[in-house]
Amino acid sequence: MIQTLEWTSSGVRFIDQTKLPTEETYVTCTTHQQVADVIRNMVVRGAPAIGVAAGMGVALGIQNSEASNVSALESDFNSIAEIIAATRPTAVNLFWGIRRMRDKFDSLKCRPIPEIKAALVEEAQRMHAEDIAANQAMGRHGATLMPERGGVLTHCNAGALATAGYGTALGVIRAAVEQGKKIHVYADETRPFLQGSRLTAWELMKDGIPTTVISDNMAGAMMKQGKIGAIVVGADRIAANGDVANKIGTYTIAILAKEHGIPFYVAAPFSTIDLATPDGSKIPIEQRNSKEVTHIAGRQMVPDGVSIENPAFDVTPAKYVSAIITERGIARTPYETSLRSLDRTDR
Repeated sequence: MIQTLEWTSSGVRFIDQTKLPTEETYVTCTTHQQVADVIRNMVVRGAPAIGVAAGMGVALGIQNSEASNVSALESDFNSIAEIIAATRPTAVNLFWGIRRMRDKFDSLKCRPIPEIKAALVEEAQRMHAEDIAANQAMGRHGATLMPERGGVLTHCNAGALATAGYGTALGVIRAAVEQGKKIHVYADETRPFLQGSRLTAWELMKDGIPTTVISDNMAGAMMKQGKIGAIVVGADRIAANGDVANKIGTYTIAILAKEHGIPFYVAAPFSTIDLATPDGSKIPIEQRNSKEVTHIAGRQMVPDGVSIENPAFDVTPAKYVSAIITERGIARTPYETSLRSLDRTDR
């Protein structure tokens, strides 16, 4: 399995996703500030992976704290959490990871400092293991929705590289293939950061799963030609009503799927579901550097001075979503009811 990130004795180790697919290199962070930079600069990306990275960043920062009492350690915790929380606003898993570490810290305030530090490292490692297990469970649920054979379209990268391992949308595809289904993946290139052509194709080629990369504007034509039997994507935040924030371009694909009568599935761990956000209009959308649009592989592709829009995500209304696949089961419309029902399964 691809090691997207891991806790090591030297620090938190990440595969550098900005260098893929041509270079398989790794970055080791020894401070929480470095972890924050890795998240901000998309060395690590994908909502579940960001959540685990946040937990590991907090644990690393606390490990490095020189606080001599719990009050000072809590002050350090707050500072560490603030730095990590400021990295990427849309992926709710980031804040879930920080909140989980805060809850663990709050439960340990009466313990000696070395014990607190060790417990936070253990919690971050537990988050890593739980994410892999959740993705595998999600894959088993979602595989039942995949066609027995034919094309499945995916957008962006929701694979092992976007998680601690196995993947969300690609986890569903992997599980379907493991069950013997004959699936051919169509991977949108996913402009402007090219997560589909660089990352999804790289992962699936490693797994030996047949894959064709298409440019984003080919998706509708592929559907019309009957090459796509289902669509499965990941998510960075899902509102209580089932509206889905995912990589820019997802909304377009969902509308095309509806027009062509193709099921459009979303696969995400329950930590991506934000029941405190009523609908997609309340989800903050990250705006990224215009250079991601103006340049490809370091070469400028647009004239100087032209205006650029570069939102990292868009919101797909729930009415276009056929089902939401989680590790706890599959939610269907009305999502206000089904998502809250899944929330109760963990209590």
